[in-house]
Amino acid sequence: MRPIADYGLLGDTRTAALVASDGSVDWLCVPRFDGEPVFGRLVGGAAAGSFRVGPASAAPVVERHYLPHTTTLQTTWATPRGRLTLTEGMVAEVAGRLLPATVLVRRLSAEGGPAEAVLEVDPRLGERHRRPRVRCRGRDLVFEWGSLAVSLTSDAPTAIAVGGPVPFTVTPDRPVTFVLAVAHREPLVHVDPRLAWRLLTEDQARWREWSAQIDQDLPSREAVVRSLLTLRLLTYSPSGAPVAAPTSSLPEETGGVRNWDYRYAWPRDASIGVAAFLNVGKVREARGFLWWLLHASRLQRPRLAVLFTLDGRPAPPERTLHDWPGYAHSVPVRVGNGAAGQHQLDGYGWVVDAAWVLVRAGHPLYPETWRAIRGFADLVATRWQEPDAGIWEVRGDAAHHVHSKLMGWLALDRALRIAETHGLPARQRQRWLAAREAIGEQVRQRGFSPDLGSYTRSYGSRDLDAALLVLPLIGLEDPRSRRVRGTLSAIRNQLSAGGPLLHRYPPGADGLPGGEGAFLPCSFWLVQALACAGLRSEAAELFEQMLRRASPLGLYAEEMDPSTGEQLGNYPQALTHAALVQAALALRESMDTTSATAGAAVPT
Repeated sequence: MRPIADYGLLGDTRTAALVASDGSVDWLCVPRFDGEPVFGRLVGGAAAGSFRVGPASAAPVVERHYLPHTTTLQTTWATPRGRLTLTEGMVAEVAGRLLPATVLVRRLSAEGGPAEAVLEVDPRLGERHRRPRVRCRGRDLVFEWGSLAVSLTSDAPTAIAVGGPVPFTVTPDRPVTFVLAVAHREPLVHVDPRLAWRLLTEDQARWREWSAQIDQDLPSREAVVRSLLTLRLLTYSPSGAPVAAPTSSLPEETGGVRNWDYRYAWPRDASIGVAAFLNVGKVREARGFLWWLLHASRLQRPRLAVLFTLDGRPAPPERTLHDWPGYAHSVPVRVGNGAAGQHQLDGYGWVVDAAWVLVRAGHPLYPETWRAIRGFADLVATRWQEPDAGIWEVRGDAAHHVHSKLMGWLALDRALRIAETHGLPARQRQRWLAAREAIGEQVRQRGFSPDLGSYTRSYGSRDLDAALLVLPLIGLEDPRSRRVRGTLSAIRNQLSAGGPLLHRYPPGADGLPGGEGAFLPCSFWLVQALACAGLRSEAAELFEQMLRRASPLGLYAEEMDPSTGEQLGNYPQALTHAALVQAALALRESMDTTSATAGAAVPT
C-alpha cells in the first residue's frame, strides 16, 4: 500500500482523482465528489478498480511536480533508454462547449529513446464493485452501468482493452494520449485526444491567470498558491459547496476504526474559506462560498446543520461498506456521516464571522443574507447556555465546551458589528449585547483554570483543547494578556505531539477506541495565534517547520503520525489548506509590528 502522501490530486471542481507515483488512479468518484467510486482501490482493494498508465516495469521516479501555478501534474520516470513522462489533469472549464462534465487527460511522452509503457484499466462501480457492460465504438472503449457511461479514447499504437495490462511503446516523436470521459444521464460525447490535449493546455493558462491574481506579498507565496488551488479544486462549482476532502475512510490511525466520509460540505470549512479567499484578493470565491452556505441552510434556519451534501441537503446516514478491506486494513469503510445530527454552537460563530469579513472589506450583505445572519445570532442568544457536541464531533455526551462558548460570543460580537452599517431594531440589539456579555463573563469565570493558567476544554475540566487557539483572534481577551499567552503555552506544552505537531485534545479523551495522529490544522492555527499575540518570530519558525511537513506535491491530509511523519486521514484536507493560508495572512499582517512588540512586556 502506497503512503497517502504519495498521491497527487487531479480535479475539475466537480470531482477529483487521486493518482499514485506509479501512474495509477486509485480513487475517482463519478459524476461528482460524493458519487460512487469507479476507481476505488485506495480503500476498496484491487476489486474496486484502478486506471494506470506508466512504465511497463518498475522504474524510479526522477521528478514529480505540478506545472507552476496550475493543477496539471507531471511525473517522470527513468527507463532503460531514456525518460518517460506522464502529464495529466482534468479539464475544469467545459461550460458553453459540447463536452462531458468530466474529462481526464493523460499523456505519455518519451525523451532520449523509446520507452516501454503499459495501460491497465479496470473500472468497477460502487459498493459491490460492479463490472460494466463493455462495448467498442471505433477505437474507443465504452463502459456502461445503466445511466452512467465512461469512455476511454487513445491514440496509442495498439488497441486498448479492459482488465489485463496492454503494453505499447512511446517514442520521442510520438506521445500517446488517453482521454477518460464521463456521462451521467446525458449523451456520451467523444473527445478526440488532440482536442483533449488542447483543452488541458487552455486550462493551464486559465489556472496561471487565476494564480497571478493572488496577492504577491504573501509569505511563502508558492505554498499559499498551491493551497488555494487545492481549495478551488475542492469546491463543487455547480453549487459553490466546498468539500472537506475528496475521499472517504482514509484512517486517522493506520489499522484503526477512525475512518470517516468527508465528501460533504461543513459550514465551518466554508466560512474559513471565505476569509482565506477574500484576504488574498479572491472576492468572487469568497462570495460564492457564502452564497452556497445561505442556500444550503435556507430550509432549516435559524438552525445551522453541521454538514450538508453538495446540493445543500442533509447528509445521508452513516453506514459501513461490507467486504471493503480499507486503506492498510483500516476498517470499517464508511459512507455518510453520523455527525450530521449534532448540535454544534461553534458553527454559528464561524459563519457570522465570515459575513463580517466581507462587510469589513467593503462588501455589504444582501438583505436576504443579513436576515439569515440575524437569525443565526438570535439562535445563539437563545441557546448558548446549552451543552453541545463541540468542534471535534465527539460521539458522546454533550458538554459545555469552552471553544463553543467563545464562538457563540464571536457570533454575537460580529453580528453587532455588522448591524452598525446594516440596521437592527433596538430591542434585538440589546438582546444580543446582553447575551454577548453574559457569555464572556461565564467563560472567564468557568472556562479558565487558575491552577493551569489556561482556558480549558470544557467547564470544570482540566483537559486542554487546541481549538482554543482561536482565543487571541476573536477579541474577547487582549491577545497579549497573561491568560491568552498562558493558554497558548499550555497547549504547546501539554498537547505537543513533537516538533511543530499538536494533538487537538488529550489522546484517548474522545470515547473512541484506538488513537489518532496529530491534527495538522491545529499547528497552522498556532502560527496564527502566535502572530496575533505578538510572537511573530516563533510563529514564522513554526510555519517553516510545517511547510516542510507537506507531501512531495505540497498537499496535506487531516493528520500526521508523529512518530513516522506519515500523513493520515482524508486527503487532501480543505481545512488544513485553509488554515495554512490563514497562517500566512497572519504572518503578513504581523510583519509591520514585529519591532514594536518583540520585547514588549505581557500585559495583565
